Amino acid sequence: MGSTLWATRPGDRRTVPVTSPDAPHGAVEGEKLSEVQRGPVATLRRIAFLMERQREESRRIEAFRKAARTILPLPEDEVRQRAEAGTLTDLAGIGPSTAAVITDAVNGVVPERLARLEKTAGPLATGGEELRARLRGDLHSHSDWSDGGSPLEEMAMTAMELGHDYLVLTDHSPRLRVANGLSAERLTRQLGVVDAVNEHLGGTFTLLKGIEVDILDDGSLDQTPEMLGRLDVRVASVHSKLRMDASAMTRRMVGAVRNPHTNVLGHCTGRLVTGNRGTRPQSQFDATAVFTACAEEGVAVEINSRPERRDPPTRLLELARDLGCLFSIDSDAHAPGQLDMLDFGAARATEAGIDPDRIVTTWERDRLLEWAARRL
Repeated sequence: MGSTLWATRPGDRRTVPVTSPDAPHGAVEGEKLSEVQRGPVATLRRIAFLMERQREESRRIEAFRKAARTILPLPEDEVRQRAEAGTLTDLAGIGPSTAAVITDAVNGVVPERLARLEKTAGPLATGGEELRARLRGDLHSHSDWSDGGSPLEEMAMTAMELGHDYLVLTDHSPRLRVANGLSAERLTRQLGVVDAVNEHLGGTFTLLKGIEVDILDDGSLDQTPEMLGRLDVRVASVHSKLRMDASAMTRRMVGAVRNPHTNVLGHCTGRLVTGNRGTRPQSQFDATAVFTACAEEGVAVEINSRPERRDPPTRLLELARDLGCLFSIDSDAHAPGQLDMLDFGAARATEAGIDPDRIVTTWERDRLLEWAARRL
């Protein structure tokens, strides 16, 4: 993790990096950047963050993140000299577009691309603002250890910049090979990296150890009990045979919920309602039986904030509410900018009238960890 300059935002409890995607850019093309806003790394990261929030093409987003990584270790004078000489594109990972952004930034000017993107920087959804402000963390996120697009350090830094107290890293389990799921050996290595990140952060924010573990056909979980026991939080999700017979799917899901390692039932129907992956109907199961098991075991039903999922559907969300379930509003982020999608989940929970204290992601870290470990 690179060195970062820090600044405290007026009226804000957070201390955010100057390189923060949450830094308050004054986004008018050609306008001078303020002292906190200034800097090419901050500007490149802010552009990438806003592009991710808008679900723009991953390849284009990565160009800005790669350029930020390229110049981060360079002395400020060298970056300025290259900008003045027009030699930024001689550096691997910097093309004409990113060079133009860097040149504007070193001159203290808002680039046109940033000015345009800042117009999209408001809440992603309306109606859940009060609840969104109460959320302390996110229990479902992915890094480039599985099928995410960014290093876990970048995911942690962005979560901290967004004001989270904690983020649970939940890369996939072994059977999901298409998502580069983690074997026990790879997960063990990842846990060591998480420890190093937390040591670097010094307690201001906690990256929690987790997994999105596949629910296997018989309801068992796709990781060894020993490894699951080493984690802070475990999200259990169905990713295969989504069209399984309803009675078999019900037994499968109830079996996973009854497993003492399960903390959160992830995107319970598996549906897709929009997006570049197309649409997919929801799995069929006895929702009353599944959510009754969740309520009895204290397993949280995930309110998945990805707009292409909207999972659970409204009818099932209200059923889980009426049956007394806990909930977890999660981003299921596969890129840093997607961590801000909690806006969508907060709006849905508010619309459903769910008591904020039944949403585990409103809880402070120690209460969350005590809940997650209670059945072990």
